[in-house]
Amino acid sequence: MIACEEINVPVHGGELAVLRWPATDPRAPAVLALHGITANALSWGTVARQLAGRVTLIAPDLRGRAGSSGLPGPYGIAAHADDIAALAEALGLDRVVLAGHSMGAFVAALTAVRHPDRFGPLLLVDGGVGFPAPTHLTPDELLTAVIGPAMDRLSMTFPDRAAYRAFWQAHPAFADAWSDEVDAYIQRDLTGEEPALHSTCRIEAIRADGVGLFDAEVLTAVRKLPVGATLLWAARGLMDEEQGLYDEARLAAADLGGTRLAPVAVKDVNHYTVLTGERGSREVAERLVALASAGDEEHRSGSGAAGMVRD
Repeated sequence: MIACEEINVPVHGGELAVLRWPATDPRAPAVLALHGITANALSWGTVARQLAGRVTLIAPDLRGRAGSSGLPGPYGIAAHADDIAALAEALGLDRVVLAGHSMGAFVAALTAVRHPDRFGPLLLVDGGVGFPAPTHLTPDELLTAVIGPAMDRLSMTFPDRAAYRAFWQAHPAFADAWSDEVDAYIQRDLTGEEPALHSTCRIEAIRADGVGLFDAEVLTAVRKLPVGATLLWAARGLMDEEQGLYDEARLAAADLGGTRLAPVAVKDVNHYTVLTGERGSREVAERLVALASAGDEEHRSGSGAAGMVRD
C-alpha cells in the first residue's frame, strides 16, 4: 500500500472526509474518484498503487459512509453531485478528470451534467449506464435486487475485525483477489465497539441512493454528458457470476449511439475486481493517467494548468 493523507472539506451540513494520494510531481494533474454505494474512499487504494504517483488521486467518502457517515441528509445521487462540485471548488480543481465506480459512476455522470464547466473527461467503471426500474418491486426489494448481499451486511454485527475480514474473504468476488488494499478498504467501513462492530453506512443514505439510481435525471445523465467519457465494464458480476451488469447486448439495447460515451470491456474481472484487483486496477490507472495528462496538456496550451490541486 502507499500512504495517503486525509483532509476534511466543508459541504452542506458539515464536512466531507477526503483521502488524497499526492503525485510525485506537485505540478502533476489530479483525478477525483468516487466509490460505490456501500463502499468508501479506500476502494481506490489499489488504483492509487498502480498510479505510482503519476497523478494526484483524490477520493472522498461519500455522504453517509465511513469518515463522512456523520453528514446528515438529504441523501441521493443529486446530493452527492453537489458535494463533489463543492469539493472540486474547495480544492481549486479546474476541469479535473472525474472517475466513478458502480454508483460512483452515476454520481460522476450527473455531476458533470449539473456542473458542466467544472469537470473534464469521465471514466465510468462498471456503472453509469442504467435501466428503468421494474415496476412490481418495492423500494427495498429494488435495492436488494441492485446490491444483493451488500445490503444484508448493513444490519449485521461482528465480534471483531478478524470476523469482518473473514466475512469478506468468503465473498466469491474476492475469493482469489485479496490484498492489503482490499483489507484496508473493508476495515475502513467498520465502526463501533467489540463485540458489536458494524458498518459505517447509514441505511437511510443507502436507501435514498439506491432508489435514486432510477430517477429520470440520473438515468439520462450519460446521454447529456458535456464531455467525453469511457465506460470500462466488467465481464463478470457482483458475485463473480458469468453475467455482469453489462454485456454487448445490454449496451446495444441501451442505444448509446450519439452519446459521448465509449464502452470498453475488461475481461477476467468482476464488478469489484475491475477496481480492486491487479488486472482491473492497472487498466483503470492507465486510463486515468492518459485522460489526466491529455486534459492537462490541452489546458496548459490554453489558459493555464488544468486539474491541478491549488491549496
